[in-house]
Amino acid sequence: MRSSLFPQLNIKTYVMGIINLTEDSFSGDGLLNTDKTLENALAQAKSFLEAGADILDLGAESTRPGAIPVTAEQEIARLLPVILQLKEIYPTALLSIDTYKAEVAEACLKAGAQIINDVWGFLYEPAMADVVAAHHATVVLMHNRDKVKTSREANLGGRYVGAEYKDVVATVKRSLKKSVALAKQVGIPDDCIILDPGIGFGKTTAHNLELLKRLSELLTLDYPLLLGVSRKSFIGYTLDLPPDQRLEGSLAAAAWGITQGANILRVHDVKETVRLAKVLDAIRGA
Repeated sequence: MRSSLFPQLNIKTYVMGIINLTEDSFSGDGLLNTDKTLENALAQAKSFLEAGADILDLGAESTRPGAIPVTAEQEIARLLPVILQLKEIYPTALLSIDTYKAEVAEACLKAGAQIINDVWGFLYEPAMADVVAAHHATVVLMHNRDKVKTSREANLGGRYVGAEYKDVVATVKRSLKKSVALAKQVGIPDDCIILDPGIGFGKTTAHNLELLKRLSELLTLDYPLLLGVSRKSFIGYTLDLPPDQRLEGSLAAAAWGITQGANILRVHDVKETVRLAKVLDAIRGA
């Protein structure tokens, strides 16, 4: 297992800080709710980097259950000013773009982003693979499933309730293999591929818990694993708590993920997660 951007995979857990340039993020931290989106995004990035974040993940379309779709033009308009400013202020910062649209990826990679975080793993827009390959970028390929029934409770938010899997881990592995095959077809090298099991996407609470329990089974795919459990609905419905009260549950899930082989954690609470990861990495390396 190798990664061109993350050479210390075997001894260090990398932390990816989430910056939501949206108005309807499930976690309630969408920065588009204010009239100072750029200023607030830069302030959040500064805070994350000072707290030890290794990557900044910028997203301009909410992927929560039932979210309103955003056009590629809208995404680009939200993302580019932030990317350009970040590259000027923090020229060595690793910037990841959370998008499944090839047009958005193209614009953001040209502006200086180095990673595309595709929640559909090249299965939504096949052209995305060509864009990533052309820019020699790193890609996160995530498992997802569409047309799954959702429900929503006022304090806990949305969740998937209609998903069915004979074996959720086996299904995720098969889907990720398809995504990897698409990447290989266009010449994306192994050290530019990261996999994400898609916790919270097209899966019930029970599926998410089982996938976490058996996370180590994905190590046979032999690619770095990114894990996004921060403030997710399975934590809220397990604890009966809204997104802004899920820190402890998020840290518990993150800690479990590290022990099961996760290499990168995508999180809202960077400072706390960085401290958690440092201690666990120290224990593992003792």
